[in-house]
Amino acid sequence: MLLPDVLAPAAGGTRELSVPGTAGLTVGSLLDGLGEKFPVLERRIRDETGTVRRFVNIYVDGEDIRGLDRQHSAVGPGSEVMILQSIAGG
Repeated sequence: MLLPDVLAPAAGGTRELSVPGTAGLTVGSLLDGLGEKFPVLERRIRDETGTVRRFVNIYVDGEDIRGLDRQHSAVGPGSEVMILQSIAGG
């Protein structure tokens, strides 16, 4: 799992997290596990209802999960999951 610099502090300072045994996982279950280890990071990614925040984009092997099955999107062995947080300014 790849994180942008802005989210790395919430993941213990790392931008890359490995998840062993991804067979049968979904994006949602991956985020659940991430939340157990890094609760602050999960709150930056999902709201209190568990929905991915609208300014967060998640990609599995380069495909936006909004065009797939959202949090039910499968994550296979060797899949690359990238989480990007939009930054707006004015």
